[in-house]
Amino acid sequence: MSTSIDPRAAVGAKAQLGNDVTVGPFAVIEDDVVIGDGTKIASSAYVANGARIGKNCTIHHGAVVSNAPQDLKYRNEKTILELGDNTVVREYCTLHRGTAETGKTVIGSDCLLMAYVHVAHDCRVGSRCILANAVTLAGHVHIGEWVTIGGLTPIHQFVNIGAHSMIGGGLRVTKDVPPYILAGREPIRYEGVNIIGLRRRGFTPEQIEKIENIYRVLYSSGMMVSEAVKKIESGFHDSIEASDILGFVKASSRGIIRG
Repeated sequence: MSTSIDPRAAVGAKAQLGNDVTVGPFAVIEDDVVIGDGTKIASSAYVANGARIGKNCTIHHGAVVSNAPQDLKYRNEKTILELGDNTVVREYCTLHRGTAETGKTVIGSDCLLMAYVHVAHDCRVGSRCILANAVTLAGHVHIGEWVTIGGLTPIHQFVNIGAHSMIGGGLRVTKDVPPYILAGREPIRYEGVNIIGLRRRGFTPEQIEKIENIYRVLYSSGMMVSEAVKKIESGFHDSIEASDILGFVKASSRGIIRG
């Protein structure tokens, strides 16, 4: 198959489109854009300068990809937005490119961004994430792999969300969310380990039990976080999962959600 561009679309003369790319009517693709093989750009989508879109992605009707960031410090520096392979961007999502501070916004492969999702400047979203309708990421949010976030959830700027976590819908996320957990209620808090998600991804019963034991120390022992960290270091020093959790907690500048 060859690339198919609807005659009503506007595609920049310098845009680089791979094989089997489809561009729908009234879509706009600017000059400084690279689109991988097999990607589909639906009607009325806007793909702005700086977009680096992977293979076999689908950009649905009305989505805006790589527009200028909503940052008053931005002075039209040349920055980019990277979108990994096989990622689906549903209707009316707004995905903004980076600022001079980091140079890029990155969204991984095999993600699903449902309608009206907003990803602000300088965010990092790992692969195989699901952001439900109207999830809103402020600037510099970092999300690990295999994260699921329920609809209508705003994420405060500079928040980090650990891999394999799941966050309920309609919550305000103002603190860091550690890996492997379920987060819910209002205000948001730890509600347990994401056992079903971990089982689906091949974690063994022994690994899941170890994660549960670590979080019992962190959230149910009555210790301060600094004390719990020391106990985890002494009791689970040979565990990859403990290393992931401890590394996340130690690196948290905003503090983790409460238990």
